[in-house]
Amino acid sequence: MDTWFATWECSLPQVSSTEVTLPGDLSMDHDAFTAFYERTARPLWAYLARVLGNHALADDLLQECYLRFLSARIPEDELACRRYLFRIGTNLMRDHWRRPSHTALEDLPQEPVAPPDPIRTEALDAQQVLASAFPSLRPRERQLLWLAYAEGASHREIAQIMGLRETSIRLLLFRARHKLARAVRRQAAKARRGL
Repeated sequence: MDTWFATWECSLPQVSSTEVTLPGDLSMDHDAFTAFYERTARPLWAYLARVLGNHALADDLLQECYLRFLSARIPEDELACRRYLFRIGTNLMRDHWRRPSHTALEDLPQEPVAPPDPIRTEALDAQQVLASAFPSLRPRERQLLWLAYAEGASHREIAQIMGLRETSIRLLLFRARHKLARAVRRQAAKARRGL
């Protein structure tokens, strides 16, 4: 888990229940939306941040996800709402990748440089190796792995979220896992050599 997100607090816009009227006479009052937001904001942000590799962009897309969610016809049950929200996030990421890229100075990632910790455990080393290997995957592979293993989504749910055929998910996950394993082995070898 990102330590940055552990201290992040959800800030909801103040919206009265009459302002959140949805198409088809469906509505979600402020309390229901607040509860749904608190249950889903952290996992959705983590998904966006890990796939994109950019916390600021993940923040922006997170808010856009909820705006689009509230302006669409919301499914009846909680699980369908959650899948729909992740689908919106997936589509927003695709839209972002399709846009021509212009890099401004303020868009460059500002990674804090922390002094090395003298007490490093194997678990922390493994997390660091995995965190450095994960960005080497293609965005779709990161999406598949994150949805399957961090979110615990089924193959059917992943297919619905990503707009893929359910029958292809198993093979795509297999390939993504093996590619990640190769990247982890390379990163671990670099870490052992002290690079």
